[in-house]
Amino acid sequence: MSSVSRKPVVHAVSGWRFLALWPVGMLLRAWTLSLKVEFSPLSRHRLGDIPQAVIFVLWHNRLFTAAEMFRRHHRKRDVYGLVSASRDGAWLEAFFSIVGINSVRGSSHKRGREAALGLVEVLRGGYDVGITPDGPRGPMYQFKPGGLVIARRTGSPIVLIGTAYEAAWQIPSWDRFYLPHPFSRIRVAYDVVTSEEIASEKFIPEQLGQKLSSLNPDGPVLAPRPSVI
Repeated sequence: MSSVSRKPVVHAVSGWRFLALWPVGMLLRAWTLSLKVEFSPLSRHRLGDIPQAVIFVLWHNRLFTAAEMFRRHHRKRDVYGLVSASRDGAWLEAFFSIVGINSVRGSSHKRGREAALGLVEVLRGGYDVGITPDGPRGPMYQFKPGGLVIARRTGSPIVLIGTAYEAAWQIPSWDRFYLPHPFSRIRVAYDVVTSEEIASEKFIPEQLGQKLSSLNPDGPVLAPRPSVI
């Protein structure tokens, strides 16, 4: 008797569950708005001047401040994030919708091809995307190749984003997820890998992972006080 393959289920949060999440989302949004953000002197590029859609790349344990970072980069275009099709991903998708990030559902294990095609379509439509190359389950700080493959297919630059925290809690999860203290300072550094560099195959995932890690010091970091936005 032949077995029938089942199409992976994409879970969603709706109805009263979504309404119950709304005040939590507003609280978390107020939390991120309270943060004092400083841009590192190493960040030389003006992201608003990049004409095409970009792929934002950050480690999974820096995801809490992602929506606020996208907003403060002044890109003036919608951002889509890759979110797991699981039940946990459904809650993240609902939270993203509250804070202004759209979602493409999929994972590296299930629906991976559909998710990749969805991200390619979004980028070709002129919208930015955000990817956590070690998510959603790790290993921690391992740069998986999906984002680089999508960048080469679409000709989109990759923007590596690093975050250093003045004070933060860390959740005892697989990635030691960061929660910065409200009203604390965070320092953001980013590096742009151009579409020309990506097309020339100058970088491989391991090299991009090293560059991303160099932008993300672990532990509390007291940065100097340049101008605050």
